[in-house]
Amino acid sequence: MPQFIPPFPTVAKVWKTEEKGSDVNLGSHLVRDAFQGKFEVAAVLSNDTDLAEPIRIVAEELCLSVGLLCPVAKPSGGLANVASFIRHIRIQHLQAAQFPDAIPGTSIVRPSTWR
Repeated sequence: MPQFIPPFPTVAKVWKTEEKGSDVNLGSHLVRDAFQGKFEVAAVLSNDTDLAEPIRIVAEELCLSVGLLCPVAKPSGGLANVASFIRHIRIQHLQAAQFPDAIPGTSIVRPSTWR
């Protein structure tokens, strides 16, 4: 008689992600601002391939530079292929851009997990 694999567990951990439409908003504004002549060079900080088509439209069809500010070591091919240039964000850049632990004149304090 064949042995059967036990059924999958009835409980599974799920990491819930929500689509907020921010990529659509960014892409829409990028294209609109390009058509309205609001910039000569744009910089997009993302590795979301949903932005490839808006970047392509602006760079290829409107002949405006769109740079990719990449938060990871290797940008997605879809973005790298359409961006006019790529700049990598390194840890030194992030460290240099940090607010102080407490912003003078306010009650704003940087969370310890951001240090």
